[in-house]
Amino acid sequence: MSITQNLTISISSSSSPFLAPSNFNSRNQLSLNAKSVSICKCVATPREAETAYKTKVSRNENMGKLQAGYLFPEIARRKSAHLLKYPDAKIISLGIGDTTEPIPEVITSALAKKSHALSTLEGYSGYGAEQGEKPLRSAIASTFYPDLGIEDDDIFVSDGAKCDISRLQIVFGSNVKMAVQDPSYPAYVDSSVIMGQTGLYQKDVQKFANIEYMRCNPENGFFPDLSSLSRPDIIFFCSPNNPTGAAATREQLVQLVRFAKDNGSIIVAIETSSFSKYAGFTGVRLGWTVVPKQLLFSDGFPVAKDFNRIVCTCFNGASNISQAGGLACLSPEGLKAMRGVIGFYKENTNIIVDTFDSLGFKVYGGKSAPYVWVHFPGQNSWDVFSEILEKTHVVTTPGSGFGPGGEGFVRVSAFGHRENVLEACRRFKQLYK
Repeated sequence: MSITQNLTISISSSSSPFLAPSNFNSRNQLSLNAKSVSICKCVATPREAETAYKTKVSRNENMGKLQAGYLFPEIARRKSAHLLKYPDAKIISLGIGDTTEPIPEVITSALAKKSHALSTLEGYSGYGAEQGEKPLRSAIASTFYPDLGIEDDDIFVSDGAKCDISRLQIVFGSNVKMAVQDPSYPAYVDSSVIMGQTGLYQKDVQKFANIEYMRCNPENGFFPDLSSLSRPDIIFFCSPNNPTGAAATREQLVQLVRFAKDNGSIIVAIETSSFSKYAGFTGVRLGWTVVPKQLLFSDGFPVAKDFNRIVCTCFNGASNISQAGGLACLSPEGLKAMRGVIGFYKENTNIIVDTFDSLGFKVYGGKSAPYVWVHFPGQNSWDVFSEILEKTHVVTTPGSGFGPGGEGFVRVSAFGHRENVLEACRRFKQLYK
């Protein structure tokens, strides 16, 4: 088919600064004679035919040391594959520690109020302090660290603990030796590998060289034998522990601090420095890190000054809306509301613990943290994960994903709607009765 038509187009100049000046007069007309217009078929280039561009930039060799993907995306991948296999299955997720219950209204109203204020001249604010807004820093110090000498300028407000772990690793650099609990949250080890603090992965022992893996198991009460360690520079210590849920006693913490002082080590204590679990801020994102100004490097330079430099370089500060919500969390009404949410998840934890207890399993944790650490002696934890998913459509987390010390265990999260937790436990009873 062909079309012959005279097309008349009027082109006028524009004074818009976004457009280049035009030489056409607004009164001139451009006449186009269109002939032999035919149908054109567009064919997409197959992906296989696309040509990759290979640069001369070397890959960061430390990235090549990492084993497979990060734990939780891998679990999500397996969950998606399971759903393709069983499209009608009702999958219950008790794997990743993601909150499920609504944020209390006293907190969301503060978020909404701040958000609305940004639409007014009086309430609008742009960039804030990278370290966080002073009222929130003061509230964190007085709420969580009374009588400990922690001041508001020791508090660095952030978008969550995981990001702060990486920022701290940048401060420490590559020439340090790291010690981590085994098992532990995988971000500690992975960030150490990325920073170049480790050697290669040793498959026979499932460990990276040049990291001290502090074994924490039922036999030692989930507290490491510090006498077996060489002198580490940095000690990552999480209490209550993720994934085991174990909480160190005061005597154990005193022992750890004494060990660090005797060896000149720095302890990175991962405790409650996030609103994620307290207030359901896993999507809102808000946390903090405490770096006491009295903590010095070997040359006498304050650690906090270097951390502040990294924060100012790598971070523009937490959202002002999130910080308004955080301040509401720490009001008397907010604290009461958060205790209610925490109580709900504790009830979930008790239901899960009672279920596995009744089935004859050894169960740990579940008292000071919303994680239940279930022992499957002699079994591969990924195999247990797969069996539970295949036969019950419930997602858990394999213990070995947290380190070699987690082999033979599975972590069950208590974050879930009550009806889902009850249904999951019913399925566990059917599987293991």
